[in-house]
Amino acid sequence: MNQKKLKLALADVIVLGGALTIFGLPLYFLLINSFKTDRASRQLSINWPEVFQIMENYKEAFSNQDYLIIRAFFNSIIITLFSVLGLIVACAMAGYVIQRRNDKPVRVISSVIMAGLMIPPSILPTIWIMQSLNIYKTFFGMVLVEIALGVPFTTMLFRGYMGSIPREIEEAAIIDGCGKVKIFVNIIAPLLKPITSTVIILSAVNVFNDFVNPLYFLPGTKNATIQLTLYNFMGKFSNKYNLLFADIILITLPMLLLFIFFNKKIIDSMVAGSIKG
Repeated sequence: MNQKKLKLALADVIVLGGALTIFGLPLYFLLINSFKTDRASRQLSINWPEVFQIMENYKEAFSNQDYLIIRAFFNSIIITLFSVLGLIVACAMAGYVIQRRNDKPVRVISSVIMAGLMIPPSILPTIWIMQSLNIYKTFFGMVLVEIALGVPFTTMLFRGYMGSIPREIEEAAIIDGCGKVKIFVNIIAPLLKPITSTVIILSAVNVFNDFVNPLYFLPGTKNATIQLTLYNFMGKFSNKYNLLFADIILITLPMLLLFIFFNKKIIDSMVAGSIKG
């Protein structure tokens, strides 16, 4: 028995060491080089800096292009906030209907939604449609794109968790005279708090860290999101790796902290939905 525990402990150490090497070493590399001088950072080593230049590097990265990073943070937060809100409202209702009904139209709709997990988005047709609707280069259009891309996965999460909610609760509400809308709003929605927390965290990280979609669908310096500041820095600081790495740390830190603090809630909610569903 002790030997078995020793093997399990050894396996845990190996897995943890591998995870730290894969994920921790790149972060350490970025962080340590963002503390160095321009000349030292060009060596791209993981050695401890001989001269620290922390305040100077981060101050210059923060104030670059008339504090572009502040505007980009605000733009990213606005897009993330409304995208996550739209995903929760649309996908919670879609997941509820798909889980509770099993007729042919719902099965077809479910298949179409799930197909979105495999079919890649088309850039040029999407731009053409957005231009036709006069929502190209607008925050409203960008939010719609993020919601559309997130619908398949988010609906799948809500649908899986919805299976853990007993149908008897709804049947009792129907006997009491509640309509379908009232049942969903007053009874089902409050029971979705665990999976909603998971959706908020996963969707927020995904939208906030999105680089490609804002590049295509929301061009322009005034519309820059936090990830696009890295694109701007690559052109201006292509040889100043210490400032480039400082910007990467600044745009990575918020979502990294969010994920670290709430990762247990994410795992618990997803496991609960998959087991009970």
